[in-house]
Amino acid sequence: MEFQDYFNNPITLTVFILAVAAGLHHFSGVIVASIVQRVLRPHGLETKADNDKRKDTLRNVFSATARLVIWLVAIATILGVFNFNLGAIATGAGFLGIIIGLGAQATIRDYLAGISILIENQYRVGDIVTLSGGTIGGMGTSGLVEEISLRITKLRDLDGTLNIIRNGEASVITNRTYEYSSVVLDVGVAYDSDIDVVEKVMNTVGKAMQKDELLGDKISEPIAFLRVDQFAASSIMIRAVGKVVPAAQWEIAGEYRRRLLKAFTKEGIEIALPQVIVHQKT
Repeated sequence: MEFQDYFNNPITLTVFILAVAAGLHHFSGVIVASIVQRVLRPHGLETKADNDKRKDTLRNVFSATARLVIWLVAIATILGVFNFNLGAIATGAGFLGIIIGLGAQATIRDYLAGISILIENQYRVGDIVTLSGGTIGGMGTSGLVEEISLRITKLRDLDGTLNIIRNGEASVITNRTYEYSSVVLDVGVAYDSDIDVVEKVMNTVGKAMQKDELLGDKISEPIAFLRVDQFAASSIMIRAVGKVVPAAQWEIAGEYRRRLLKAFTKEGIEIALPQVIVHQKT
């Protein structure tokens, strides 16, 4: 049997097509990653971490899409090898598609929303977001973005629960880790506290944390006294703010509170507790 005769055999040709499709499937991820790396350029305000997140997200989505196309073409080619009437199949699929499309408008909306998410760079794999609008009670669903496809987004919350949300359901997207995160703290001190001393202690703690070997790289601007925010029933509320790398706000805020409590105790500054004053008639 000559070499070209092998490709006249439908079984042999089918095996060859499957082998080529499998090879393309295997290397498609590398090819897509190379294209994304060459084409995608960081925005002027975009950090390296944000740019890497965007590249990872686009690479995952485009790789999955490329693999789907590869196997659809392979199946169509194999059907042609066995002399299936692709025209008739396409015609039937067209009518079926119209029928399905009438009942699948929500799914189409999900895909369109997914395309918008990717093009507009609304959030990426690795971001911490809240998606709300179509969720029960309107409270929204928060978590770490583990996976984005054109139809769904997978969020992992703090309890380890995986939430799968259709892209078309989220009308409000809150991204808590885009480019940077902020630390906003409200601290209540007693009314007899010296505010100037309170300000000095809070700023000193913030600057010391920025110089810390373990935490310093995560802090862009040290947590510092901002203002006297309000006069509460039992305390003066002080607001402090700082800027940190994405997703580090909770860790840095917790460590700041721990250190601030020690510093206040050392300086004799009282963190106020609710009090009830009782006046007794004589």
